[in-house]
Amino acid sequence: MTTTATTPATSPVSATYAVAGMSCGHCRETLTRVIGELDGVTGVDVQVGTGRVTVTATTEPDDAAIAEVVDEAGYELTGRV
Repeated sequence: MTTTATTPATSPVSATYAVAGMSCGHCRETLTRVIGELDGVTGVDVQVGTGRVTVTATTEPDDAAIAEVVDEAGYELTGRV
C-alpha cells in the first residue's frame, strides 16, 4: 500500500509598513512594482493618503529587502505598523 502525504496549504502572510515621501499615483505605481518584484510577494496595496503599504507574501515578508527597494525608489520605510 502506498501512502501519499498531503502538505497543508499555507496561508498568505501580510505585513503593513509606514512609508514616507509618497504623494501621488506615480508613487503608488512605483512602489507596487518594485516591492511586487521581490521573491515571494503576491500582493502590494499602497495607500498614498495614509502612507501605508501592505505587502502580502507566501512567507513572512523580508523587512530588509522591502526597505532596500523602497529606499532605492526614493522613499523611506519608517517601520512596521
